[in-house]
Formats: sequence, structure tokens, C-alpha cells
Amino acid sequence: MIERIETGVRMSKIVKHNGVAYLCGQVGDGATVAEQTRDCLSRIDALLETAGSSRERILQAIIWLPDMADFAEMNAVWDAWVPQGHAPARACGEARLARGDLKVEIIITAAC
Repeated sequence: MIERIETGVRMSKIVKHNGVAYLCGQVGDGATVAEQTRDCLSRIDALLETAGSSRERILQAIIWLPDMADFAEMNAVWDAWVPQGHAPARACGEARLARGDLKVEIIITAAC
């Protein structure tokens, strides 16, 4: 069975299937990469809770930055957020995001 949560015309915020939750890409508010990353991760926390999951159950993270020069700043926030011993498989790449003011977007897949 496929369960879609907070579904709109274009996308669902969460899609659950066979014990796995797929979260839509999340961005955050703030002026800096660190601020946006913190806000983005707090939004991910809320979606994980809605999905019946948690940080400890994240399987994969895909992170997009419009400028890889921001990699260290984003990682400082990410490293403090990920529970020790529960680091997911992860990729980080450079890409143009949907709006010019966005500095980070994170896509999460987690067990539920």
C-alpha cells in the first residue's frame, strides 16, 4: 500500500511505501547557509515525526547547494544534527535551486 501525506496537485510532502518514508525536498529560511540548514533540518524533524520516523532511522540524504563554497558551513550544522552512530548514506552536489535566495535543499529517505 502507498500512503501519501499532505498531497497537493504537484507533490506530496511524504510518501510511505513498504516501511519507507520518502520526504519531499526541504529548504529553510534565513540569511546564511547555517540558518537555512538549521531551519531546513527542523522541518525535516517535523516531517519525520509525521511519518512515524526519526533522525535515527534516516537511510539516505541528498543535499543540494548552489555553491560548494558553502559545504563546510552546511556540514557544521548537519554534523551537530545527525545522531552519533546513525549517519545515513549521503550525497551532496552543486545545483541551481528553485529560487535565488535558497542556499540549501535536503531530500530524505527514512525507515518508518
